[in-house]
Amino acid sequence: MPYSEQRVTSIRKWSDKTFSFTTTRPQDFSYENGEFVTIGLRIDGKLIARAYSIVSTNDTEQLEFLSIYVPDGPLTSRLAHVREGDGVWVNSKATGSLTLKYVKPGRNLYLLATGTGLAPFICLIRSAATYQTFERVILVHTVRTVGELAYQQEIESLSSERMIYVPSVTRETFPVNQRCSDIFKSGALFSMHNLPKADPELDRVMICGNPDMNRDMTKYLESQGWTMTNHRGVGNFTVEKAFVLHHE
Repeated sequence: MPYSEQRVTSIRKWSDKTFSFTTTRPQDFSYENGEFVTIGLRIDGKLIARAYSIVSTNDTEQLEFLSIYVPDGPLTSRLAHVREGDGVWVNSKATGSLTLKYVKPGRNLYLLATGTGLAPFICLIRSAATYQTFERVILVHTVRTVGELAYQQEIESLSSERMIYVPSVTRETFPVNQRCSDIFKSGALFSMHNLPKADPELDRVMICGNPDMNRDMTKYLESQGWTMTNHRGVGNFTVEKAFVLHHE
């Protein structure tokens, strides 16, 4: 059976629209840091499942997920009300295009996220392997309100010369109020942190967010000579498109 029922072990509410939760981990479940898995709830005998990036690193005993709450969403409207001990169904196979093997090793790794697209990047910045592969990691996370800056304290605690955190908020007063894609494209990201301009020969980019941002950054990077990883080979940037599936 591809799905197994796991138990919710903790829940954390970040804002009215976002929350995270942990579950038990299926026996023999393996994954690469940065991958996603489909999870769901059985409602009236039918399994409603969506793709969720895994926040927890692959050496932990429990699985951790970050979710948005959509009031009329078939899954999230119910997932937002689960309690400790409730059952969540987890698929046996993880996959995804935001793992270290999906980009060539390089100098700086740029992680660009909107909303709950942050999830796989929390996993990556928690992993020692990321810092063994890149000299520096720059995480840019854009949300609408300050309350949606999930994991902010943890990310700040991990910040160092080798891990730069750039939160941005678009609908409330905040030091940075541009979208992550605009900060990158305008060059503001590099000047504000005294970084060399991103170079496709040296640097790598991972993107996880809403479809507009994904398309915008893909188009921009390709116009600047960057190559996306695909079936033809490993490039210098990669995009996770499955992330948008869990927004309901």
